[in-house]
Amino acid sequence: MKPGPQDLEALAQLLEASGDYRVLRRLSPRPPAAAASGAATRMGLFVDVETTGLDPARDEIIELAMAPFVYDLDGEVLEVGETFSALREPSNPITPQITALTGITNDMVAGQVIDPAAVARFAAPAALVVAHNAAFDRRFLERFCETFTTKPWACSMSQVDWASDGHEGARLAHLATGAGFFYDKHRALNDCLAAIELLARPMRASRTALAHLLECARRPTWRIWAESSPFELKDVLKARGYRWNAEGSAGPRAWYLDVDEDLREAELEFLRREIYQREIDLVVRRIDAHDRFSDRV
Repeated sequence: MKPGPQDLEALAQLLEASGDYRVLRRLSPRPPAAAASGAATRMGLFVDVETTGLDPARDEIIELAMAPFVYDLDGEVLEVGETFSALREPSNPITPQITALTGITNDMVAGQVIDPAAVARFAAPAALVVAHNAAFDRRFLERFCETFTTKPWACSMSQVDWASDGHEGARLAHLATGAGFFYDKHRALNDCLAAIELLARPMRASRTALAHLLECARRPTWRIWAESSPFELKDVLKARGYRWNAEGSAGPRAWYLDVDEDLREAELEFLRREIYQREIDLVVRRIDAHDRFSDRV
């Protein structure tokens, strides 16, 4: 007789209790939870795109998934709603490299279209858009549908301190394994649902990962430009976390760093003392969730 779910779970618990085994469970739909009486709630939208390449100016979306979820202001996920998932045929054939990475073939997308107007209607109720690597997804989606330029964004990869929770990396599949579940990877919708599950779970400090994400997303940061810095000190800037802004990107061609408000003055003083060695007015820009991860900064 085939064992039932309860029998299998009992076996899994028995294996785990031995201390010699760890059992991964398949991701299952999250049951709805009731909001606290009188608690305010918001609609979040987790998005994921698969594309023909890495450059949003040249490459195209070939798959879009969106999963709405209701959350309260303390970061509790209350419900996952009906999802959106669609394929799109690009202007040029999908390369074998992209097929190997995404599992999406030219036959799968033949004749498929994604209506930007339908995407706009679906995304309209969202108070926050979240992606796992928002710096990638936001740039593609803003070009595809103007609605995404009007929304605040957050990133579940960079705005949650996964390392402090014992994870060795921030790749979605690795985080899922660390959390004790697995799912069918390589499809955008499955990635969305897995990420929402991770955000819904408590971290070591008892608060959910979503609570940490919201706290980070709500906090403004400052982008400091080390414009015309001495070339011979570029390695000093790189070691401190500065990144080079390439030609064609927003802002000057210069090294830059994003810092929290309480670190802004100390960082400016470091640049004046260690890099420029003189008093200098430096370009700084305030960044919040409405333009963070976009080409506008």
